[in-house]
Amino acid sequence: MSAMALVLAAMLLATLLLETAPADAQGRAPATSPTGRSPNFSRQAAEADRMAAEIVRTSREYIASLERMRAAYQQDAAALAEMVEVRRDLYQRQIISKREVEIAEEALAAANRKVEEADRAIRDASTIRESILGEAALHAEIAKTALPAGGYLATGVFIRFNGTAAFTLADLPKVERFFGYRFGRGLPVSALGQSAVHDRIGFDHRNAVDVALHPDSAEGQALMSYLQSQNIPFIAVRQAVPGSSTGAHIHIGQPSRRFTARH
Repeated sequence: MSAMALVLAAMLLATLLLETAPADAQGRAPATSPTGRSPNFSRQAAEADRMAAEIVRTSREYIASLERMRAAYQQDAAALAEMVEVRRDLYQRQIISKREVEIAEEALAAANRKVEEADRAIRDASTIRESILGEAALHAEIAKTALPAGGYLATGVFIRFNGTAAFTLADLPKVERFFGYRFGRGLPVSALGQSAVHDRIGFDHRNAVDVALHPDSAEGQALMSYLQSQNIPFIAVRQAVPGSSTGAHIHIGQPSRRFTARH
């Protein structure tokens, strides 16, 4: 049976149980835990914690795979560097042609480019990983408090505005124009939409933007006020999120989610 069919079946069963339940039972409040939170609320928090742990594991595996790939590229480059030296010596002794030396040099240059690309991928993955881990840890915090549409919540760790505007990357230019006009500089974007790292880890950041601003700074306060005036949802992190080294920033858009299936 498909997931959708299971959901529909569960909904039908719940409806039947409600219709056949005694009148006094129908009027009771939902069951809560000793802390006053519903079991469903606790499940949401547990799922957020599980998601954070899964992202930690997946991101570590991804960076480790990049490091292994870089080591292999480095070995290839070292072997080709030796080949180049040998062929240059043979050319000097007029044993081989210059073209054979050039072929080895071209292969070495290509191998060195792969090493550089791997280095860049590792740096990018490490940077974005911190952002993703921060968001994952933040989900665990957010899951502890329900927030209605249009609601606003400020804690010691984060500020969240659950705006109802459907923010996409196509809306970013108007935010950039506001910020540039107000402060005379570009919006300090640290993560723009989806990346290969988000894809690999399975985190949906397609319609979200991270901005490197402290929410309690003058610029951060102005940006959040503008976003709220435009009904654009955001999450502002005041400090490093527990369980993550990610620092203060403002996430524009709805909270990112794990993909239900790896893209």
